[in-house]
Amino acid sequence: MLRSSFQKLLIEAGLDEAGRGCLAGPVYAAAVILPKKFRHPLLNDSKQLTEAERYKLRPIIEKKAICWAVASVDPPEIDRINILRAALKAMHLAVEQLPVAPELLLIDGNRFTPYPFIPHQCIIQGDGIYASIAAASVLAKTYRDDHMKQLHEEFPLYGWASNKGYATRDHREALNQHGPCPLHRRSFRLDYSQPGLLDAEALLADEAVS
Repeated sequence: MLRSSFQKLLIEAGLDEAGRGCLAGPVYAAAVILPKKFRHPLLNDSKQLTEAERYKLRPIIEKKAICWAVASVDPPEIDRINILRAALKAMHLAVEQLPVAPELLLIDGNRFTPYPFIPHQCIIQGDGIYASIAAASVLAKTYRDDHMKQLHEEFPLYGWASNKGYATRDHREALNQHGPCPLHRRSFRLDYSQPGLLDAEALLADEAVS
């Protein structure tokens, strides 16, 4: 069972990102403030859920949350400032959009740029520990997946409707055949033409998509 809060007195917002390891498309982040007593048996780290479970949870989170917000940073900005800073920027943008000001930010992971006047707590694998972070992971993942499906209509060669921009075998093969498009992250390794590179880490990429 996920923990409902890090502490009992302050208004907490859980933050998480999605798409940090992708070769294409934006990185997304979400911020969610849940009621202290919120519970749902399905809620967990989005990576531990099926796609159907994530989409089942999203409207429940949106309805039951005190407030929530989703933000993104596009590939040119990712290339300009690097993917870590872009993911943290997306988190800041999500916090800015919250109509209720949080008093404590719970961050999934071990890195964060302090947000002005709001303390934060970094929690490794926090999306599997705290409900608000898990809720943020579900929103960030589903909204990014929706966006990648839309981008697939514009750039259908790369299979983004299914691989969501991750470095899966089909995505790597498409890059080798067609080269990158304007929505690929040019600061990432995009050349998999050398023997052995196509299969390297392919299993991990496939798991990230599911």
